[in-house]
Amino acid sequence: MNIADFTYDLPDELIAQFPSPQRGASRLLKLMQGRGIEDSQFPDLVDELQSGDLLVLNNTKVIPARLHGQKETGGRVEILLERITGANQFVAQIRASKAPKPGQVLHVDGDDSARLMVTGRRDTFFELESNQQGSLFDWFERVGHMPLPPYIDRNDTAGDADRYQTVFAKEQGAVAAPTAGLHYDDALLARIRAKGVDIATVTLHVGAGTYQPVRVTKVEDHVMHSEYVDVNQQVCDQIKLTKERGGRIVAVGTTVVRSLETAAQATGDELIAPFQGDTDIFIYPGYQFKVIDLLQTNFHLPESTLLMLVSAFAGTEPIQQAYQHAIAQGYRFFSYGDAMLLEKSTA
Repeated sequence: MNIADFTYDLPDELIAQFPSPQRGASRLLKLMQGRGIEDSQFPDLVDELQSGDLLVLNNTKVIPARLHGQKETGGRVEILLERITGANQFVAQIRASKAPKPGQVLHVDGDDSARLMVTGRRDTFFELESNQQGSLFDWFERVGHMPLPPYIDRNDTAGDADRYQTVFAKEQGAVAAPTAGLHYDDALLARIRAKGVDIATVTLHVGAGTYQPVRVTKVEDHVMHSEYVDVNQQVCDQIKLTKERGGRIVAVGTTVVRSLETAAQATGDELIAPFQGDTDIFIYPGYQFKVIDLLQTNFHLPESTLLMLVSAFAGTEPIQQAYQHAIAQGYRFFSYGDAMLLEKSTA
């Protein structure tokens, strides 16, 4: 399978640079089995849900993970947290005119007392040690910027601190938002509950590696980055009960898909079991889904692993047709863009 099978041409003006005026004010493209492509508005998602279904959300909370600063020589650097690994250690991407070497000290804008020492490398990431006392999470909250994706061509604003975070964010640890969930507000979630749909949460802390391109020609040769997942006993029980009574599992975002399918992989005859730890699951066409029935997601970058995932779920050709339709109809793409609702392919 070739990576070129998952490409498309997207006009730059369709890449959403700002969120819609209100959560839920986006469009929704439906791709349901036997119905073809349908244009709708996001609140109409409720019409597709049925009493007894289970909506599964990712409750990860985005850290203000981007730092600006400089080397002691004066050269500017941009630091994007990947993961906190110890009391004062973390791993990050660093952008600079020349990559820093172990032993070099970096200074951080917004905190004159902060010193970060480069202690090593971990693949494409840098290992850093901070001189800060107390919680690194709290320090990033004070001096960090919201880590908007690279295709959003602007600096973050005060508004992004709210809109690049879901209303159900709880577990701090992500450095990119689970963007399918950005469309929901409390009123819409209340409408969903009122229809008899249960809601469950999992945690997948989205890492900076989510933006790394696929650098191989053959899809099967790609190695996924790892991200931390927590699927607890409660959500496993909710999923089993939903399936037993004939309800559907509705995943909000590819992070939920990866979480639940990870928890379902090593269970033998059991549908799903609790899982806490790192996952590097790579889902591409040919994958047999064990848990998910419906997927609400955003539009994904060309040649990305997430485009491969939705192609595996709904079919490569239907996804290509849906994306071409979305482009022709002027849908807004990527993190702050419009949404899709996909039903699992039966082909």
